[in-house]
Amino acid sequence: MSSSGKCPFMHGSITTTEKSVTDWWPNALNLDILHQHDTKTNPLGQDFNYQEELKKLDVEALKKDLHDFMTDSQDWWPADWGHYGGLMIRMAWHSAGSYRLADGRGGGGAGNIRFAPLNSWPDNVSLDKAKRLLWPIKKKYGNKVSWADLIILAGTMAYESMGLKTYGFAFGREDIWHPEKDVYWGAEKEWLAPSDERYDNVEAPETMENPLAAVQMGLIYVNPEGVNGKQDPLKTAKQVRETFKRMAMNDEETVALTAGGHTVGKTHGNGDASILGPDPEAADVEAQGLGWANPTKTGKGKYTVTSGLEGAWTTHPTKWDNGFFEMLFNHEWESRKSPAGANQWEPINIKEEDKPVDVEDLTTRHNPMMTDADMAMKMDPIYREISLKFMNDFDAFSDAFARAWFKLTHRDMGPKDRWFGPDVPQEDLIWQDPVPKGNYDYDVDAVKAKIAASGLSISELVSTAWDSARTYRGSDFRGGTNGARIRLEPQKSWKGNEPERLQKVLTVLEPIAEEFKISVADAIVLAGNVGVEKAIKNAGMNITVPFAPGRGDASQEMTDVESFESLEPFADAFRNWQKADYVVSSEEMLLDRAQLMGLTAPEMTVLIGGMRAMGTNYGGSKHGIFTENEGALTPDFFVNLTDMIYDWKPSENGTYNIVNRKTGEQKYTATRVDLVFGSNAILRAYAEVYAQDDNKEKFVNDFVAAWTKVMNANRFDI
Repeated sequence: MSSSGKCPFMHGSITTTEKSVTDWWPNALNLDILHQHDTKTNPLGQDFNYQEELKKLDVEALKKDLHDFMTDSQDWWPADWGHYGGLMIRMAWHSAGSYRLADGRGGGGAGNIRFAPLNSWPDNVSLDKAKRLLWPIKKKYGNKVSWADLIILAGTMAYESMGLKTYGFAFGREDIWHPEKDVYWGAEKEWLAPSDERYDNVEAPETMENPLAAVQMGLIYVNPEGVNGKQDPLKTAKQVRETFKRMAMNDEETVALTAGGHTVGKTHGNGDASILGPDPEAADVEAQGLGWANPTKTGKGKYTVTSGLEGAWTTHPTKWDNGFFEMLFNHEWESRKSPAGANQWEPINIKEEDKPVDVEDLTTRHNPMMTDADMAMKMDPIYREISLKFMNDFDAFSDAFARAWFKLTHRDMGPKDRWFGPDVPQEDLIWQDPVPKGNYDYDVDAVKAKIAASGLSISELVSTAWDSARTYRGSDFRGGTNGARIRLEPQKSWKGNEPERLQKVLTVLEPIAEEFKISVADAIVLAGNVGVEKAIKNAGMNITVPFAPGRGDASQEMTDVESFESLEPFADAFRNWQKADYVVSSEEMLLDRAQLMGLTAPEMTVLIGGMRAMGTNYGGSKHGIFTENEGALTPDFFVNLTDMIYDWKPSENGTYNIVNRKTGEQKYTATRVDLVFGSNAILRAYAEVYAQDDNKEKFVNDFVAAWTKVMNANRFDI
């Protein structure tokens, strides 16, 4: 065959994932999520410190520039009514609104909306233009403000410019530079697939698959046309309630956000959505990152097509007022089609002067419209009662919305120690998981000596500290050791925390904490460190585990019990425990937990080996305890896992027996998460490092470093 005209490169090897390892072997364990934000992807370099850059930011100048920008309409993408407020609010909302409580993922805290899939979701049509409009301001302030902060601030300043007294704003969101691969957005293979696909029963919204919150692939919240596009406000109300609950909002916050979000701006559907060009990720190079090109007339302004619905909600869409409730309750509504063919609600009888004017021709007026979710605020009995209260008390509505908007846009930022700027509110809010400051100055060695002499075992000391720390999730910076919430509800009753063992340890540690005037949180971490140091001595070495004092103790009143329930682990492979059998494999659950805790694959590996060696398994299980010297921090787990003297055989109860190949004698037992460190090629490579004869000290040092990282994960004050 002639080679003429053949491409000299391997197709798919650079720009696509075709024929990747996971394409050839779909069931292979993919460790990429543990290293998705490797420093090599960050153009700012390892020494870049965003908190230091923020100190150089002229906040007032930035806010003024954003205020001025709102009414500086650009010809290439003109502002509705000469004001970009609605567009900026939608971008900020859709950036923050992807957050879900179940795993803390999503949200606006990292600027992820800049990348696929979010930048090309059907629900985010035209937000590519919103970001591009902000570019001159980002260019001006450079590294002193992240995209993540700027996007949320733009939405907040939009409300302020239209008359809302905002609750506050905090900087501190650091940009990522690569799409987040760890976020599971759903199993659907097409955009806007029927919502039935993510429910056991679409009539029962609580049956939606966890950790999902939005009702369809490619939507931020619910379908504005109704459940699966069929109008029924009462059915939609049920989906709204479940979705907002999963996004950490109660009924009052839901009404405030729905009404406040639709007090300003408009929907766009004056054209044929089917003829829009490809989304930003699919568009060719000449589009320069913009998508959804609209060939209808000007394709912008009054001819813009985004959701397909068409119209404003209120008479004055660039003004913060009570117009949403007045419009909703002062008119009767009927179902109609937008020019794009979308289902929407329009008033049956409305005075001409009550209609909003055209976005370009201010002498022409058009009917307002409502989505099915808007009508739910009127039809659902609970939402209706709240809506009427707000309609009759504009100040209460404004305050409720300002607070709910602040929560929406800051929910995934973690504790106040991560926040920056002159507009950070002084008030401590329960959803911030507040923790009082602790004692930084005391005799650490004296406390350790008291704990060491307490009679608690290595396993009890280490397991309690680990259980306190493992709740941390870097997705929204919640959980962790600071606050010692393991001694409060709901954590003290979680099955995975072994309540009886936990109470035994706390009964010993709490008097010690009181004696030395330190927090129980510090005492728990010190106890874990004492246990690790004892195990190191048992292995024939003498290494001190680093410790940073200053943790505080939260109270039960500072703890939102319902919110913290989402932090309960379903499994903890580090202690070889799983609450039940799941569709997802044990090793995949291990990766999910490790990623939430911010661990790399090598850190995950060394922690597993060390925890097994110290005998910290849940309930004293012996699975994976591949050592004759339990309680000593040795690399025996890896030594014996990689020793070909053994054979590994499945047992009837789903575990595995490790037997001597020559004698047939059973030596150890194991779970899947034990054996994956020998079966997966990458993890085996790490295991072999620690099994080497010359790496015993490296194993201990690496374990101590990883352990300390976990213990300090939520210490944003150091």
